[in-house]
Amino acid sequence: MVEALAQAEEVIAVCADTAAWALPEHELIAALDTAHRVEQRLAAVKLDLIRELDGRGIARAHGASSTTVWLRERLHLTVTAARRLVDLAVTLDTGNPAVRQALLDATITVEQARVIADAAATVSTTAGTEIADKAIGVLVDWAGQFDPTLLRRMATRILDHVAPEVADATAEAALRAEEARAVRDRHVTISSQSDGRLRLSGVLDVEAAALLRAALDPLTAPSGPDDTRTAGQRRHDGLADVCRLALRTSDLPEHGGDPTQIVITTDYDALTRQLRAGTLDTGLQLTPGAVRRLACDAAIIPAVLNSAGQPLDVGRQRRLITGPLRRALVLRDRGCAFPSCDRPPRWCDAHHIQHWADGGSTSIANAVLLCAHHHRLLHHSDWTVRLTNDGHPEFVPPAWLDPQQLPRRNHYHRRT
Repeated sequence: MVEALAQAEEVIAVCADTAAWALPEHELIAALDTAHRVEQRLAAVKLDLIRELDGRGIARAHGASSTTVWLRERLHLTVTAARRLVDLAVTLDTGNPAVRQALLDATITVEQARVIADAAATVSTTAGTEIADKAIGVLVDWAGQFDPTLLRRMATRILDHVAPEVADATAEAALRAEEARAVRDRHVTISSQSDGRLRLSGVLDVEAAALLRAALDPLTAPSGPDDTRTAGQRRHDGLADVCRLALRTSDLPEHGGDPTQIVITTDYDALTRQLRAGTLDTGLQLTPGAVRRLACDAAIIPAVLNSAGQPLDVGRQRRLITGPLRRALVLRDRGCAFPSCDRPPRWCDAHHIQHWADGGSTSIANAVLLCAHHHRLLHHSDWTVRLTNDGHPEFVPPAWLDPQQLPRRNHYHRRT
């Protein structure tokens, strides 16, 4: 298969080098149709490969927490896109060979395949596999006329066409299935931009949407006739207010032994005299004014750093890595230190490099931040971690994964 795909890649490269402007209209349209068919057939092959990778557990063998996370890193996808690929690959493999074949034949698109597979699963549950097969046939035919949005809308009433005698009885089940899909597809994506801002996107289920609206609506009304903010800006400010209100309560769960908090590092003189910016635990910077504003409602904790800016051992001789020692660890690692992991500090545990039970000290020289998955991995695999001469952790993979066992570092948290 690899050789055949490599040959296809070479042919596509030749097509890419061909000037589209020189094609007559009929050839231009024919080329577009052919490229579209090839794209769908390649998508079917890609889904087969993903399903096989997932079935073998290759992602976990390589240290990833799931196939979704592994695909995100390997193919540079968003988490949402990777998860949708894995879900569709499993769905087509486990009960929809006709949908898979239609995709291979390029008579449907990937998005249409997802719609048809969802509808078939609902019909199969409520009316049986025989009627589900009929539904697939009808929907595949309709896919030649309707886009995925219209196709999904029509799929909700597919039983009216293939089994009207049971359509009414299964309408309620279809609604329950739609609710289940809404729960499955719920997500919020937070994407960091180069200047420190965040881009939010996602889909909320009905309950979460109602809660968000109930929390935001009182905070998004114009503050007066002189309020020049747009509706989007008011929603932004309202969301920030919700977060501030939540942080002021004592109801939020603790993270690694500390209450929920924002950690900002700045020089004392810079803080009092507004000389320089402050640094968040994510590595991003805030203006002096923003630091002083946040400091009005914050605990100011002194820390001693060496000439290279590395936090020194705070000397806490205790079993748990909490308080000042954890804050020093956050300043150093900025998040899960395992290679390529993007988990932030609040999602991480402090791991003793030399186990406490083996005489390891509770100090910054014997600790590393790890997310729950990679913390378990370090305890139950041949991966090892050590601190280098510059005071940062590096990880040595097992020989079966890398015969040379070249040390690896996490560069994700230091991109800025």
